[in-house]
Amino acid sequence: MKQREQKRMWVLNRVREGKLVAGKAAEILELSLRQIRRLLAGYRKHGAAALVHGNRGRQPKHRTKDRIREKVLRLAKTIYDGANQQHLTELLAERDGVSLSRSTVRRILEAAGIDSPKKKRRRRHHRRRERRPQEGMLVQIDGSKHHWFGSDHPATVLITAEDDATGKVIGAVFRQQEDAHGYFLLMRQVVTAYGCPLQVYHDQHGIFQVNLKKSLTLEEQLIGEPDPTQFGRLLKDLGVGSIAASTPQAKGRVERVFGTFQDRLVLELKLAGVTSLIAANQFLPTYLRRHNRRFAVPATQIGTAYQPLSPDRDFDGIFSFQYRRSVGQDNTVRFFSDRLQILPDSSQHSYAGARVQVQQRLDGSLAVIHRGRCLLTKSAPSEAPVLRSKDKRWRPNDTTTEPSTRSTVQLNVPKPKSSPLPKSTTHPWRRSYKTMKTSKPTHRSMVVSLADFVTGGLPD
Repeated sequence: MKQREQKRMWVLNRVREGKLVAGKAAEILELSLRQIRRLLAGYRKHGAAALVHGNRGRQPKHRTKDRIREKVLRLAKTIYDGANQQHLTELLAERDGVSLSRSTVRRILEAAGIDSPKKKRRRRHHRRRERRPQEGMLVQIDGSKHHWFGSDHPATVLITAEDDATGKVIGAVFRQQEDAHGYFLLMRQVVTAYGCPLQVYHDQHGIFQVNLKKSLTLEEQLIGEPDPTQFGRLLKDLGVGSIAASTPQAKGRVERVFGTFQDRLVLELKLAGVTSLIAANQFLPTYLRRHNRRFAVPATQIGTAYQPLSPDRDFDGIFSFQYRRSVGQDNTVRFFSDRLQILPDSSQHSYAGARVQVQQRLDGSLAVIHRGRCLLTKSAPSEAPVLRSKDKRWRPNDTTTEPSTRSTVQLNVPKPKSSPLPKSTTHPWRRSYKTMKTSKPTHRSMVVSLADFVTGGLPD
């Protein structure tokens, strides 16, 4: 019997003995007088068993059936291993037709000793920033390195863009590592599907801003600021503002969405059999639609702040890596290991010495831009190697090499260094300082030396 039932039995025994009246017993037990009389009648008839609840020891009718509980535990340990409790509840309803509440699934798992895979850590106090009121006013971007295809595969990076007003993931791409090329592909997805946002929120990675470790060049000093990075130049061309967060908590929404992806997306990729970057990028649009239906929230203001890109803009030119180069005298442009030959056109015959811009498109192709025009180019022939000989002299009697076929010889033989000291042993430079100080020349020796210099010898 429980403590409350033992107390009732003690009070009812006092009533039966005449030491308490029913009204006083009702006051002690905080029950009505009618309930006291019912308990007293049952106690006289059935004894202490009348004080115990009638459903004790019975299983409730709404209890989950044992076969369903066993099925949930079996799936949680095998196919859905690693899914959190909420995700497991949704997967059971979508794939297996088992409709249970999250609390029911949690009780089943905890009764079997299965804890949630998501580790909880001590929370720090941060004030949450208010969402932007309209969609498209701010987009948060970031990358997360994780074993997305399982622990037996190498870690890769998922780059994501999330709208701040709605929490909608508007773009994502898998990359081998976090690089500028991946962020270019991400922004191209966003601009193509939605338009240009007003601002982009990112961290202080060198992809987004210049972290100065050396002094500015002369051109940068004249401008008053360092040249932007490739991604910074892209945002400037699109008219998108750039905000650098000082802490990860400042852009906490995109940080938290990675926690959701690491819980759900890893298992979804496993169930779909995706193990490569190409297949994962093809799988992402389908998953993001489901993710946004589940987690996106409506904005406080109706409408959108995304600005469409003008159709007359060079889309491929904007989303390209741009470099400044000078044209050589043979109308070629060197771009790292490649060399491009500029072809003559109607507007200008020769571009020797001109400053041009080389654009490396996202598909790997190269384009040369001069004053807003794309020039006609082709791959230039490779240069002939420079022949070098060990002997730079050519002898006329040597019949093995003709002057017409002989190449220009450039030797890098170091010349012997001549000693700065004079050869004469009596030169003052070869005499010690003490000897020069103690033996000063006399007037007689100076006269003799002069006579010797005039006559060519000593006088008789």
